[in-house]
Amino acid sequence: MVVGYRQGVSQSVEPPAVPFASKVIAGLRQGAAFLVVGAIGFVVDAGTYNLLVFWGGGLSLSEGVLYHSPLVAKIIAIVVATVVTYFGNKWWTYSHRKSGSPVREYLLYAIVNVVAILLQLGCLGFSRYVLDLSSPLADNISATVIGQTMAVVFRYWAYSKFVFTGSSASDEQHARSAATPH
Repeated sequence: MVVGYRQGVSQSVEPPAVPFASKVIAGLRQGAAFLVVGAIGFVVDAGTYNLLVFWGGGLSLSEGVLYHSPLVAKIIAIVVATVVTYFGNKWWTYSHRKSGSPVREYLLYAIVNVVAILLQLGCLGFSRYVLDLSSPLADNISATVIGQTMAVVFRYWAYSKFVFTGSSASDEQHARSAATPH
């Protein structure tokens, strides 16, 4: 609701309703952009992890530099992917939302990603230390497929709810036009 003032009288003006189809299309575009950015993050995450844990040099898979420290390798992989996805989400997925405070936004983005990292590490840790599975397939299924899927769903919800919460340009245009005296 926008409150406008005209000749000393306040008036309450509702912004024009956005058609349902427009909301659905906007939601699908945002969701698709989020998934593309996430797919890029997925490739960065999985690639970095596998290089650190299973690439010993050359063309064959063997024990990588962090083979015996898979959780450390996963943290490094997630941090690298998080930087990539932050800028992808900020500049594309949520580019229509203005940020009030970049510091607040980045801090909340980091907090959301710490929770998401814990989801992924929990899946990997369960597979490695409870189920005693340590093959490349087991690590990739537990951490990269299951863990990352859980993390993606959580991130999409949390980014929209807590991180990229600024008003969109169209919201501001509706508010300005409704508050302008005719």
